[in-house]
Amino acid sequence: MSTAWPPLSIDYAGERLAGVDEVGRGPLVGSVVAAAVILDPARPVAGLGDSKALTARRREALDAEIREAALAFAVAEASAAEVDEFNIYHATHLAMRRAIDALTPAAEYLLVDGNRLPGHHVPGQAVVKGDARHPAIAAASILAKVARDAQMVALDARHPDYGFARHKGYPTREHLAALERLGPLPEHRRSFGPVRRQLVLF
Repeated sequence: MSTAWPPLSIDYAGERLAGVDEVGRGPLVGSVVAAAVILDPARPVAGLGDSKALTARRREALDAEIREAALAFAVAEASAAEVDEFNIYHATHLAMRRAIDALTPAAEYLLVDGNRLPGHHVPGQAVVKGDARHPAIAAASILAKVARDAQMVALDARHPDYGFARHKGYPTREHLAALERLGPLPEHRRSFGPVRRQLVLF
């Protein structure tokens, strides 16, 4: 299946263009995870799209294909402690910069999902809803989503009463009820309101 990508004006014509995206701004627990991907024009990956619109099984299959076919990829994160220290906006950009820095070969131009660049020295442009507008951003969104979901499954194995494998740390009714009943874990983001309110009680 090939995706018909909408027109996107890009001021770069080389091959080392990196798509950058993040996952995990909204959850109450765990890291914010970013990925950067330089796709190989000679080895296109079919079926790329917004990671949130794909099934978990499809994302995992595409994750493996992207890692096999890309010219370069990197996944990085900013921890819950860094989210608390710098706030989620700055921690997100920190994770993005770490992913960009880890690319080998290095990127020459960035396409970053959202409306702001992360403050990296490599030139680029922000693309609103970019994971639906360019395959490199879609690839980055898939790598970031698969990596963060795996972190939540691992956290669920250590703390099964919170339901992390199901809600992935987002403030669902189940998660909020577990927080109220059991209290925050060290992995919870203490600067986020629902967690901060429970810290007063535990």
